[in-house]
Amino acid sequence: MPATISFEYFLEQFPVAELPITIGEDTVRTISKETQPLNRQVIEQYLMRYEDAAVNEEFTEFIACFQLPVQEQFIGLVYWRADLLQYHYVLVTLDAKTGEQIDRQVISGTSYNGSELIQSSAYLSEDLMVFVVSGQGKAADYDYSAAGSTANRFQITDSGKILEF
Repeated sequence: MPATISFEYFLEQFPVAELPITIGEDTVRTISKETQPLNRQVIEQYLMRYEDAAVNEEFTEFIACFQLPVQEQFIGLVYWRADLLQYHYVLVTLDAKTGEQIDRQVISGTSYNGSELIQSSAYLSEDLMVFVVSGQGKAADYDYSAAGSTANRFQITDSGKILEF
């Protein structure tokens, strides 16, 4: 692996997806059959720029999921981050000319804090709307209650900003 990885090589790790697409609990199993976990150099050189939480190299894994269809002003990438007791699908938008981050949003995943389990799924539409549904409950109950659910809606603007409605 070269000392510096090109931005083009980084983007090649993310196959372009056809929209609409749904991201749920089993999505990473499907994707990982064709995509290997990202190597440490790609993670350190690129993904760490977009992460706001510390990474424990021993217990953290990243998988490139997909790239949004080509847009004029931005590049949209979705990757999966797995840590102990949680994993998330992250949508990051990058300036198409500079590669700099425009915005970042966790759009799906599972978290467990020892007593409460939170699961969310996302739907990305052709017009770059992101619909997220989350459910939460006490892990010991094993029962899903619709009262513990939330729904959020985001729009990816032409400039790459991710706005919540």
